[in-house]
This record gives sequence, C-alpha cells and structure tokens, in this order.
Amino acid sequence: MKPTPIDKNIVSKVLADNMISDFNNATIRQVVKVANDIEKATGVEFIHMEMGVPGLKPPTVGIEAEKAALDSGAAAIYPAIDGIPELKAETSRFIKAFIDVDVNPQGCVPTTGSMQGSYAAFMLCGQIDPKKDTILFIDPGFSVQKTQLKVMGYRSENFDVYEYRGEKLREKLESYFSTGRISAVIYSNPNNPAWICLTESELQIIGELADKYDVIVLEDLAYLAMDSRRKMNTPFEAPFQPTVAKYCKNWVMMISGSKIFSYAGQRIATVAISDNLYNRKYDALAERYGMAEFGRTFIYMILYTLSSGVTHTAQYALAAMFKAACDKNLDFVSDVAEYGRRAMKLKKIFQDHGFTITYDKDLEELVSDGFYFTISYPGMTCGELMQELASYGVSAISLSTCGSKQHGLRACTSNIKEHQYDILEERMKIFEENHK
Repeated sequence: MKPTPIDKNIVSKVLADNMISDFNNATIRQVVKVANDIEKATGVEFIHMEMGVPGLKPPTVGIEAEKAALDSGAAAIYPAIDGIPELKAETSRFIKAFIDVDVNPQGCVPTTGSMQGSYAAFMLCGQIDPKKDTILFIDPGFSVQKTQLKVMGYRSENFDVYEYRGEKLREKLESYFSTGRISAVIYSNPNNPAWICLTESELQIIGELADKYDVIVLEDLAYLAMDSRRKMNTPFEAPFQPTVAKYCKNWVMMISGSKIFSYAGQRIATVAISDNLYNRKYDALAERYGMAEFGRTFIYMILYTLSSGVTHTAQYALAAMFKAACDKNLDFVSDVAEYGRRAMKLKKIFQDHGFTITYDKDLEELVSDGFYFTISYPGMTCGELMQELASYGVSAISLSTCGSKQHGLRACTSNIKEHQYDILEERMKIFEENHK
C-alpha cells in the first residue's frame, strides 16, 4: 500500500471539525469548505471539481455595455419590473436564433439568476390549482432547486431518469401525471450533474404528456448549446438547442448568463414564458391576487415581491451579449467548448485507472463532454468515494444530493488548471495501485 498524498487521519479530523458525520450528505459549499481546510492544513494542492463556477473570461461586449449603463446613470434608477425593452427584445431574438422558437418579448422577463427564475416559477405553479400541489423533478438535477421547495413548504416528487430513457420515460411520467397532483415538471438539458441530454423524442414525450395532463414544463437551459456533439453556434441555422417548447403549449424556459457567457457574478438571467401560458387565466390566481393571467402574476406579484426588479446595469450587459451572439459577433458556443476539451482529458485519466462514467450514454450515443461528468468506482458508495478521493487531494460532490440513485460523484471541469492533469494522473496511479 502506497502512502496517499494526504494523511487519511487529517481528512477524518477536518470532517469532524466541520461536524460532517456522513460525507455523502454534504452540500456543495460544505465540500468546498472541507477541501479548503485540508489544503490549508497540509499545503497539498487540491484538484477542485466540486463547485460549478465558470472558469472562462466574460465577453468584453457585456462588460462594456454594463459600464456604459453605469456611466449613463442607470444605477440610480429602479429598472422596470418586467425588464428593460432592449433585453426583452433581444431575449426573444436569441431564443429564435439558437432554439428556433417564437416567443413574444412581453413574456421574456429578467431574473436575478435562474435561481430566482425557478423559485418564482415554483411559487406560482404551486398556486394555480389547489388540487395540483406537487412539483416533479426528472433527476438527477440541481439540488438547490429542491431546497427552494423546502423553503416554500411545497411538495415534490422525483425519479432518477437513468433507467427510464427513451420510450420508457412515457410510462414513468404518466404514472406521476395521472395522479392529478403534478402542477409542474422540471429538468435541465444538458443536465446538471450528469451531462446527459434528453433527445427530441424524449422531449416530445414530456410535451405530449404535459398537454394531456395540463402540467407546466419548466426547462432549465443553464447550459444551452453546450452539447459538444452538435455545433450549435450559427444563429438562425440548424442544429438548434433541443427544447420541449416544440411539443407543448405551457412552458417556462430559463436562460442564464452565468455559464454560457461566464457572467455568473452579476446574477442575471431571463425567463421566457410561452405565449399561451403567459395569457392563460386561472381562477385561483384571480381569487388570490385580483389578476388571473399567469404572466402578469409572475411579474407583478411574484417577482415584484422577491426583488422589485433585476440589477439595472446587468440587464444591459445581457442584452448586449444576446445581440452580439445573434449578430455573429460573439461565438459563445466555441468559447465554452473549452469545458468539453477539459472533460475529455479528465475522463480519460479516471477511466484509465479503474473508474467508470456513471451516466455514460444518451440512449445508444455516448454522453457528450462538457461542464460536468460523473464517475464511479467499483464497490464504493458516494460517501466512501468522496472521502477516499479527499485523501488524494481531489474533491467532487455526491450524486445522491442530486436525486440520483447511482453510486457516484459529479465532477466539474471549470476550475481545472493546465498543470493539474499531470498531478491528477500521478495521484490516480497511486489510487489504482492501492485499490487492486
């Protein structure tokens, strides 16, 4: 047995100091804290793959637009609650250019990151019909969205899509929708954490069943056009980002500036509400708020009380980046392809030393390389693998916190430095030898 780069006793002590009895249940922020504490205690460089923080520079066009807005005095003025006209128009245009879907600018509304977008959507969807009291998660998914429901006191259901790809998805979804209790269903595509991408046929299944059972579809497109197998970087030309919006009437699409434009620090995103849903009237909303329309309630009741508008200058930045992308002056798809190149290298290192890719395929096609990937090691649970890798100076998060039933970890590529591939290779060689 070769010595590990970090003494396992130190790992155990740091976990105890952080009052973590089961690493498997640690949140992302807790994992970051543990890795930083170990790094500080030992001086050993950690390979941080736990936190999904963008690792690329934001586009100059966004920064300059925000500076100009500051210079013009926008910081002193409350923004319109439904968004500045420029951003509403450019969001609608961007969706047409890269998703090939028409949506009225009135339904394109800025939010303080997609986190606020999902929170507001959950809140409203839980109020439209007293009989529909549950949000369904197609997992694995973004764990904090479930925390949002806990904060609200809303019910949720979830299932791991791993065993229900393709036509199997229809029966599984229908088993939930047919109860009459599901108000909305949510998923991300590409997926956080597994990086699987739902196919057109699977999106059609979701859309058809949503219309059949009157369920609102919440589509989180935080990683829009980042499926490295398809080059979706030419605006207004196929291939486009796949979407459920082609197959149903009532949908809410969330598009964030954080990952596609590396503009995470400014907390800026947009929600696009389908024309049908925006104008749809609900008796329960009329009784509660005095206004029946879904879209107007979303803006003038839910968003208004959450933040009274989205950072004024950041709206100008996102509008400028959307416009530049549509005008072919900003190729954000080629920029974020760097994450795919990193994932390909990292996956090879892990697979060369006995690891497997947990979520490895989209039906018969290998999963793409991108912002995240998933790894497992034979005979180890999520928590066991997390703690063992910590003694090799590697940090990642448990898939169980993402609603997955698989034993594995989510690894993020965004913070990987060029010199760390060699370090990881050396450490995983030792790992393999110690686990023969």
